[in-house]
Amino acid sequence: MNEPASAAPRAPTHDDVTRPSPTVAHRVQYAAILVLVALLRTLGFTRASAVGGWLGRLARWPFGVRRRVVERHLRAVFPEWTEAQIQRTSREAYDSIGRTFIQSAVLPGASPETVRALVTEVEGWDILEAARAQGKGVILVTGHLGNWELGGAYLNACGVPTGAIYRGMENPLFDAYVARGRAALGAELIRDLVAARRVPRALGAGYVIAFLSDQDALGLASTFVPFFGRPARTPRGAGVFALRLRTPIIFASCTRLPNGTYRFAIEDIPVHDTGDREADIDRVILTCNQALERHIRRAPGQYFWHHRRWKRQPPDTPAHLREP
Repeated sequence: MNEPASAAPRAPTHDDVTRPSPTVAHRVQYAAILVLVALLRTLGFTRASAVGGWLGRLARWPFGVRRRVVERHLRAVFPEWTEAQIQRTSREAYDSIGRTFIQSAVLPGASPETVRALVTEVEGWDILEAARAQGKGVILVTGHLGNWELGGAYLNACGVPTGAIYRGMENPLFDAYVARGRAALGAELIRDLVAARRVPRALGAGYVIAFLSDQDALGLASTFVPFFGRPARTPRGAGVFALRLRTPIIFASCTRLPNGTYRFAIEDIPVHDTGDREADIDRVILTCNQALERHIRRAPGQYFWHHRRWKRQPPDTPAHLREP
């Protein structure tokens, strides 16, 4: 069942970032995106989602965008699978990322009622409420699984003030457009460049701050912890803030059900302060990775296998655990 919504204050939407001036190419790209989104919005959420799935499948075949990467990753993570299972999950992964991209484009501006209606199963809501009851804000860790943008929108639609850390995009016009879209869904926007200053403030105000912590990005403080048994360079910000501020952490995912609606699932991430800060941070981040693995195994065709998750590893990584 959906959780009842309550009135929540609209979140601040500034991102404290001065963007560079756009080039002619940026303007052309942006204009094309605006036309595409306008056309998709005329279709409605369900039909636009189907178009996104079709576009995603086209990227797999005939264009073959990162298909070898996806299938190498699937074979490495699920060595017991048959080739038929690999190919089926590969198709599902392309369909899923296409749907997620288009859904995220058409979702801004949707009413809270519309957003809540998209989520028909909720697991672990009591975990979120218990964390919020501590009065220290909540850190929410998630990954590129299902529709992560819808997950944040759902929390806001249920009256939970939510924020998100995000990285800037190359096209400043599109970057500002995405930021406005997230703000339209009620999110407090925190650019990674100012996170150290803004996150403690938002948590102190009772926000749930979401961290997408399953991609290796240059410039982010990271640590090497296993992901499906292979060392993966993983952002450590969620663990740092949790231990420094004594803030509770949860993991959540928003995955598509066979009927086209979504399941929002939450689980607790224990935090133990032993006094060894570096080891404690690594332990928190590992626990988050393990939670993500569990959620992926429930819906493997909805994960973003296209990202080279094990591209950067420690130099002493054994050959059998290196990037597939």
